[in-house]
Amino acid sequence: MTKYCIITFLHVLLFLQGYAQEGRKVIPFNDGWTFRKGPLNASTDTTWEAITIPHTWNNKDMQEGKNFYAGEACYQKTFPVAAALKGKRLFLRFEGVGSVAQLYVNNRFIGEHKGSYAAFCFEITHSVNYEAENTIVVKANNTAREDVLPINNFLFGIFGGIYRPVNLLITNDINITTTDYASPGIYITQDNVSDKKAIVGVTAKIENKQPHHTNVQLQTEIRDQHGKRVAVTVKETNLSPQGINIIRQELPVIRPHLWNGLKDPYLYSLTTSILINGRITDAVTQPLGLRRFEVTAGKGCFLNGQPYAMHGVTRHQEWQDCGNALTNAQHKADLNLIREIGATTIRFAHYQQSEYLYSQCDSMGFVIWAEIPFVNNFSGKESENARQQLTELIRQNFNHPSIYVWGMHNEVYSKTPDEHVAVLTRQLNDLAKTEDPRRYTVAVSGYGEMTRPANLAADIQGMNRYFGWYEGRIGDIEKWVSGLEKNYPDYKLMLTEYGADGNIDQHTDSLSTNFDPVSGQFFPETYQTATHVQQWAVIEKHPYIAASYLWNMFEFAVPMWNRGGVNARNLKGLITYDRKQKKDAFYWYKANWNPAPMIYIAERRNHVRQPERVHAEVFSNLEKVTLTLNNGAPVTGRTGANSKDFIFDNLTLKTGVNTLTASGVSNGKVYTDTITWTH
Repeated sequence: MTKYCIITFLHVLLFLQGYAQEGRKVIPFNDGWTFRKGPLNASTDTTWEAITIPHTWNNKDMQEGKNFYAGEACYQKTFPVAAALKGKRLFLRFEGVGSVAQLYVNNRFIGEHKGSYAAFCFEITHSVNYEAENTIVVKANNTAREDVLPINNFLFGIFGGIYRPVNLLITNDINITTTDYASPGIYITQDNVSDKKAIVGVTAKIENKQPHHTNVQLQTEIRDQHGKRVAVTVKETNLSPQGINIIRQELPVIRPHLWNGLKDPYLYSLTTSILINGRITDAVTQPLGLRRFEVTAGKGCFLNGQPYAMHGVTRHQEWQDCGNALTNAQHKADLNLIREIGATTIRFAHYQQSEYLYSQCDSMGFVIWAEIPFVNNFSGKESENARQQLTELIRQNFNHPSIYVWGMHNEVYSKTPDEHVAVLTRQLNDLAKTEDPRRYTVAVSGYGEMTRPANLAADIQGMNRYFGWYEGRIGDIEKWVSGLEKNYPDYKLMLTEYGADGNIDQHTDSLSTNFDPVSGQFFPETYQTATHVQQWAVIEKHPYIAASYLWNMFEFAVPMWNRGGVNARNLKGLITYDRKQKKDAFYWYKANWNPAPMIYIAERRNHVRQPERVHAEVFSNLEKVTLTLNNGAPVTGRTGANSKDFIFDNLTLKTGVNTLTASGVSNGKVYTDTITWTH
């Protein structure tokens, strides 16, 4: 028995999914694992290595190209179970395993889970040996399958491994369920939310494993951030030993402090407890952010009755050399960068992401789009798994106030309303509305027409539009949105992806170059910047676009691609894969979205300039923006795409090194940025 195991079995840990839990033990189960590629009983069974969860075997090869390992691998761990735990219930909860997982305890098959991105929880009470060592084996397989979403690796890689945390849960024999699609077991609703009053509803699912009916009290209380109780209700109930006991409670909150996005992401805590003879035998605590979110056709989004600017980015859950096996610190670092750019909303594409991440969005104030990986293509065999993954997404994340919409699919199509994708999308939408009638649903098309059959079932239609990249010219976005605005004024529309690839090591002095976005090897950062500058200037003028989400906040691996001078990489990110460099377009959005004073000269990496006569572009939210060249007299530029874009024409470079300094003023303070160009 390791020292770690002894300690964890003696202590009650109070956190799961970022929120306190009482009346149960939640024990991190991430150390002491060994790993090997290939089947468990392969003839060369000598390659076991010690690892710590989170772990993926594709942290290197997935970013290098299409010859990555996809197949079976095994994880193994031994642990003791004390005799004192007899009469308790034991569960293993995995937050994410890629992609199909099989769990064995002491050589006994416990269960299988299909899908990389959702949590799953299995009871192991009846399979462990007490006062003895127990062996757990997890077989994981990341081979693309027609019956498991996503069905291919074309848009992003399916990483293999136990890449998110694992917990051992220990409860009493009367407990709030842990195996309802690995949900918290309580579901919080809120109705009639205003600054005067809100009605909070709680549905609890409780299991009674005693052999008889048992009288209990179910108590639900709400506390503010100072720990003060603001509401409580207690319900006497007689629990049946058969099936699931479903109990509903309601609590009014008078003069609530509303959750108001980035401005004021105020969170209460809500705890539902089971009491027997006055003693808490189980309890679950969840976040409670009281808010009202609405999307109005033609006008945009509203939070608590006030207009809410939806400045959005998208995010994949991977880092260079780490793959998707990220620490909480890495997830938080991504959110901090998203906060720095000034985004207010995030589309987590194209799958369910870390529970820690959603919890942080609650407390930071981001408004979140959550979706399942029904993306890029279909087989006709994925229906059951799509319904499973959507149910998991909703039940596991039901209580997060940051989430406002559930995504059904991305860029999968039917020619008629009666074909597979359209029918399945209607079924998924019905499922989402049954599970959670209070939130919106959305389906995403890669085309610009409102009448695509597969996209008409959801409340909101998202459209991915890459004008100037995969089609047309950069400026064509204006005609597209104006046409929809005129012809479909009553439809809720969101621009769910836009942008262009940008290699920070490639530049051009002209935008007239024709780019091949599918197989070309020249993707200059210059062009990416121009795309975002011109298109954001159009987007901000059209409230008909209720929300926009640039693609992508970070570069990510695409093992099947070889484009833009970097193999296996989608270069549309505004920050490099290693998180070390922010591209020019990052500062463009920061000037537009983040009110903190800033000034930035673009094209600093294009530092060897061939022409003698050039122009400079400055992004800034300051006043009195000027530019000096080689310590000459300050000059005032002209307005570019919008009021945050400053163009300085007809600059004459001298031979050798030239110094450019941009300056601006905010509240009497001068801010500057300096770069050098060599002619």
